[in-house]
Amino acid sequence: MKKQFAALILAILPAFTFAAGPAVHLDKVDIDLTDKAAMQDGLKTFANYCMGCHGAQYQRYERVATDLGIPEEVMMDNIVFTDAKFGDHMKIGMKPEDAKVWFGAAPPDLTLVARVRGNDWLYTYMRSFYEDPARPYGVNNSVFPNVGMPHVLAPLQGRRVVGCKQVQVVENGRKQFDPLTGTPITQEACDQMVVEPGTGSLSEAEYDEKIKNLVTFLAYSANPVKLESQRIGTYVLLFLAVFFVFAYLLKREYWKDVH
Repeated sequence: MKKQFAALILAILPAFTFAAGPAVHLDKVDIDLTDKAAMQDGLKTFANYCMGCHGAQYQRYERVATDLGIPEEVMMDNIVFTDAKFGDHMKIGMKPEDAKVWFGAAPPDLTLVARVRGNDWLYTYMRSFYEDPARPYGVNNSVFPNVGMPHVLAPLQGRRVVGCKQVQVVENGRKQFDPLTGTPITQEACDQMVVEPGTGSLSEAEYDEKIKNLVTFLAYSANPVKLESQRIGTYVLLFLAVFFVFAYLLKREYWKDVH
């Protein structure tokens, strides 16, 4: 019994260790898996900026094209940059052993990353790179410190450095507003991460939208049947509700003469 109890403690210890890790503030992102335009844009970003190192080997080009409403010709001309066929898995040409030499570790497959990390984590992570000359690629990440990954979307976002910007005043954990106008009360803070104007091809709002679309595609990729499962689940609950009524009436009929 003591050995079994010790084994149980050792089995759940990693979960407590993970839960006790440093907390990171995550920005909330609301994604819509019915928004095919957003997922198409996210797929475009994924294919052009991510698939040089990261694959989605549990997805097929054909399945993605069908679900996202993309014609086969458009998919093959604009998303598939290798000799892969329409029905092939979304793999990359980089060999894991080469990747380990170049990056120190093979870049992970991203098919299920949204399920593992969560949408909020991905959204915040892709917007949290900043310049750090001490790092091998010249960038670091406030969500994943010392990550061994270059900021591949830097041409879109621009140079993100420590600077000054207006932030809303918070007192006792509450954001402060002007009592007359209702507008937020702000003050200048010079220890903030800011994007230098004109260094990226997108504005801050446009870049955030681009990342939101990328996360939407990755969320779809992690669970392509989520909407179908929810639809079937609704029908199952309705069936059970109707079945319960008939089961109750039948039970009452059988037991009405039993005292």
